[in-house]
Amino acid sequence: MAINKFMSAADAVALVKDGDTVGLIGGGGGLVEASCIFAALEKRFQESAQPRNLTVVHALGIGDKKTKGMNCFAYEGMVKRVIGGHWVWSPRMQELARDEKIEAYVLPGGVIAQLFREIGAGRPGLLTHVGLGTFVDPRIDGGKMNKSAKEDLVEVVELGGKEYLRYKPFPVNVAIIRGSYADAHGNISMDQEPANLDAYAVALAAHNSGGKVIVQVRTAVDVGTLPARSVRIPGAIVDAVVVDPSQSQSYDIVYDPTISGERHGPVPVEAPQPLSVRQATARRAAEELRDGAVINYGVGVPDAVAKLVAARGDIDRYYQTIEHGTYGGNLLDGMLFGFARNASAMIDAPSQFDFYSGGGLDIAFLGFGEFDQHGNVNASKLGGLTVGPGGFIDIAQNARKVVFCGNFDTKGSKLTTGHGELHVERNGDVSKVVADVDQITFSGPQAVLRGQEVLYITERAVFRLTQDGIVLEEIAPGVDVQRDILDRMGFKPLLPQAPKLISGEHFKE
Repeated sequence: MAINKFMSAADAVALVKDGDTVGLIGGGGGLVEASCIFAALEKRFQESAQPRNLTVVHALGIGDKKTKGMNCFAYEGMVKRVIGGHWVWSPRMQELARDEKIEAYVLPGGVIAQLFREIGAGRPGLLTHVGLGTFVDPRIDGGKMNKSAKEDLVEVVELGGKEYLRYKPFPVNVAIIRGSYADAHGNISMDQEPANLDAYAVALAAHNSGGKVIVQVRTAVDVGTLPARSVRIPGAIVDAVVVDPSQSQSYDIVYDPTISGERHGPVPVEAPQPLSVRQATARRAAEELRDGAVINYGVGVPDAVAKLVAARGDIDRYYQTIEHGTYGGNLLDGMLFGFARNASAMIDAPSQFDFYSGGGLDIAFLGFGEFDQHGNVNASKLGGLTVGPGGFIDIAQNARKVVFCGNFDTKGSKLTTGHGELHVERNGDVSKVVADVDQITFSGPQAVLRGQEVLYITERAVFRLTQDGIVLEEIAPGVDVQRDILDRMGFKPLLPQAPKLISGEHFKE
């Protein structure tokens, strides 16, 4: 009998049963998101109140902060537990976690991607140093983000006299992933996708757990026409294929071959970035670059560093990476973080995180919610809401140099710049330089033990982590060090010598 794995979205989501553990892939802005299948699953629940009590697991944030992505699962009763690397794209799911309507867990994005691979390989979970000293360490919070989260998903083990974390495995009953092309046998090509993410790892975990693998693609092709080198997911591990002709590369971009890495092409010209506090911070942060460095950019002010490098025509001076598995190219930002035009290479996300975990990164530019006297950084739980770090922990813990970039304070601050100086006209109501962070996403003491170089760059001051504590090294020209910095901090920094002035060139048009 001929094999034919094509079916409707409604038939495919009927494979999801009450109580299943569902593995998802995707990124913000619609990156490799199986939107058609998500919508069909949401519709099924709205019409029949099934499936119920799902456990949903995803490495990166998925959605649009409104109705798509993880928002399709954000219904009381539909989901019992979420283990997510990043939550900010689904405010409704954040609210369910805050209101104790679900069990909320956060694990590092890279850990989740790699754990899928370990589950698929039948190994006893993921054994790694990633997460030690942070909120996912079971001696702190164990990744539990609310009171409803009671199960211990992580444990500390010792091997060879060293401590590691063991992230425990679990069966994956259903994988919902996406590709570009499929044949009736279920062979999947991802040639038109902007990234590979952890698609194969999630599919492997479900298949080898005895579960189902559901794939959404844009185009059906004849059996035998897909080049073997293009097949990223073999038909042997695929159960259902849903064709969605309206599938697009992002919520806003239907198809651009420079984003999928199929060819190089011209990059849309952007207007020069006007001078702003954000731009000034990015200029100072860019001083930390060195030729030939392997670097990573996070979201927030690091986006501005990436744009500055591109505007200067310096992309080829460094090896740019993003955790989605992409190297090089012109990085997109905002809702399209994770997309790149004219990338030089695209590998699977678990392999990219292997590279990070092993110390392959020279410099990481990352944002921060707040940092404290111990050098700890919080970027995962802000204002009582579950945010999640995405790949932040995997990256920050392992880069040789970490440059945290962000505003000194927030909510109401008024700053003016130009003519080589920065003036603080009104301080923000909330300081981001505190005595103790609300949650440890990056451990300063662990960084000192590892010998990492760590800087905290704000618009008005630059701080450095040392064995003795946080040193105030530089201040912006025009600020009053006592009034605008020291009086606004939650702790007293070390001042072994008078702070140097940040270059006034960073504060000029």
